[in-house]
Amino acid sequence: MEGMTSPCVADRARGSNLAIDPRRLLAGVAVAFAIAAEPAVAAEPAFRPSETIFPATTAAWLSVADPVGLQESFDRTQYGKLLQDPIMEPFVTSFRKQLSKAGKRRLGKLGLTLEDLGEVPGGEIALAAIVPEAERLATVLLVDTTGHEEETTKLLEQIDRRLLEQQAERLADYQETIKVYRLPPEPPRADADDEAPPPAERLVAVVHQAAALIVGDDPVQVHHVLTVLETGRQDSLASRADFEAVQTRSREGLPAAAASLRWYVDPFSFAAAYKATHPPVERRKGPDYVEILGRQGFDAVEALGGSMIFDDGPRELRHQTIVYAPPLPGRDPAAVDRYDLAARMLRFPETDAIEPPAWVPADASSWSALQWDIATAFKVADTLVDDIVGEKGVFDDVIASLKEDPDGPQIDVEADLIAGLGNRVAMLSDYVEPLGVDSERLVIAIETRDPELVAATIAKSMATDPDMRRIESHGVVIWELIDRSMEIPKLEIETPGGGIAHADDDDRRDRRRRLREKEEKLLPHSAVTVSHGHLLIASHRDVLERVLTTADSGDALVSRPDYRLVAGELESLFPGRRGLQGFGRSDESIRPAYEMLRRGSMPKSKSVMGQILNNLLGDGKPGTVRDQQIDGSSLPEFELIRQYFGTGGFVMRTLEDGWFIGGLTLPGDAGNAPQPNEEVASRPQEPQTN
Repeated sequence: MEGMTSPCVADRARGSNLAIDPRRLLAGVAVAFAIAAEPAVAAEPAFRPSETIFPATTAAWLSVADPVGLQESFDRTQYGKLLQDPIMEPFVTSFRKQLSKAGKRRLGKLGLTLEDLGEVPGGEIALAAIVPEAERLATVLLVDTTGHEEETTKLLEQIDRRLLEQQAERLADYQETIKVYRLPPEPPRADADDEAPPPAERLVAVVHQAAALIVGDDPVQVHHVLTVLETGRQDSLASRADFEAVQTRSREGLPAAAASLRWYVDPFSFAAAYKATHPPVERRKGPDYVEILGRQGFDAVEALGGSMIFDDGPRELRHQTIVYAPPLPGRDPAAVDRYDLAARMLRFPETDAIEPPAWVPADASSWSALQWDIATAFKVADTLVDDIVGEKGVFDDVIASLKEDPDGPQIDVEADLIAGLGNRVAMLSDYVEPLGVDSERLVIAIETRDPELVAATIAKSMATDPDMRRIESHGVVIWELIDRSMEIPKLEIETPGGGIAHADDDDRRDRRRRLREKEEKLLPHSAVTVSHGHLLIASHRDVLERVLTTADSGDALVSRPDYRLVAGELESLFPGRRGLQGFGRSDESIRPAYEMLRRGSMPKSKSVMGQILNNLLGDGKPGTVRDQQIDGSSLPEFELIRQYFGTGGFVMRTLEDGWFIGGLTLPGDAGNAPQPNEEVASRPQEPQTN
């Protein structure tokens, strides 16, 4: 009730649950600019730059200082023209409704919609995820409403109405100026764990003052922002060394006048606070990879951040990212031990040029190659593998069993395999027709220093594996994983007096089996060979055979005009040595997922990315299929919009205190790329199952 007294809001805010999912809001702000922004008149900013206003405890930040300029530059790109095409109107309308429906669970809890975020900005719009104390996350949205007073007044009325419609309780104003609402607790989910914590209190704080709209889930943090709008604060986000390093370097070389989207995240602080603020309603089985990476020294990555601009001359999009990971105190930036434990595998030796070999098919959807110190990575991987499995000594035991087990391949992994490998790891992706849940193809290629040694080791390993079969094709031996999913289970009877295995041997075999099951889940149809100076690991034998024949055909990616144009642009913008380079055709890369989205089949996708999404978005229960979160049934046929998608590329350089990643995209007609219909017509067909 209006004017109702309440206990200290500040105390209660400390236990408040986040009213929205910050990942969704970060995406939502970007979507709002893309599909809902209205023109505004440029004016003097209503407050100092948001990075000088938000506190140093900010763990994630997103800002657009010039929303109008960003919108205008976006509209001039093919992405903007795609959204303006009448053929996309049914999906855009449907998507907005879906966002509105989702907002009732997330953004709507603040009384906002994505369209609101596009109607009121007259200057900067920024979002901060703040960690005011350990294991708590607070979100604050800050909008410069200059020139939009009427729209903002209406919005404030709508926020009040929407919150009251959600049965929110109007509490006493905090510090006399900030309206505070308490939302009713969320009802427990039917699948909630018995030990799940009780729902935390959910608050919404709103204030509009001096052309600044501030909305958040913590009244104290909203008040802190309000009081420093004109002066900023000494202990601000901008005062952090990692923020300064990330933002300064990520903007180097970008046009100073270009409207940009800037972002920053302290990954481990954000992840820990988010997890504590949003405890799962049901225990998920399996390892917590964020905690594992932190324990294994990867928390040396203190920050990530970057800048993105649209319509940069001939480029549709240009982006630059900094991974800030300074060496540990007293460590040599070039030394293997600049980080601890498994993080020592983050070594990417640079080279003058990285180009696709002649065996990469000309019509591949994407290709990338990374320079990686594989020998060091192998030596330091033991603690990481042990941590993932949850048992100390697993890695060493598995390696020992591969060498000593009389029923195993009896290979010395380090001497017989790792010693024969080089420092370059490449990956190419593609797909076959007709498109389905198992259409995507992947090849991982590892350079070999001694291909004969590697081939002999692979043969020795595979020959003892009953799940692999040997196939001779195109002058090489291919080892293919047998798909036993449709086989009738065999009845096995153990006879008395049989051989008795030692307990240690059983444990080793069990550990090898568990590791093998993880590999087979991601690549259930894998095929392996050594050819063209590389160890080739493919998701399917058909794409591996394409790779084997491409070098002789002369029709390779490296000679295609669209690839050459992207490579030239990358060299122009990011000259010098590099540790990573990649290329992609966005139409071919997105098409399989697009079709799965149209058919509502994305959760069933057997691609590596599809499985990763299912693990991230699913309920964690084996054998269950998650619900698709976006209804794509109103999307047009892909061929009707293919012309809006172009090509792109990226590079990475190693810095003394981290890495620089730069990338760009070009329009679809750049470089006289092959006509879409020609590419689709020549795309390989999925082979018939024997």
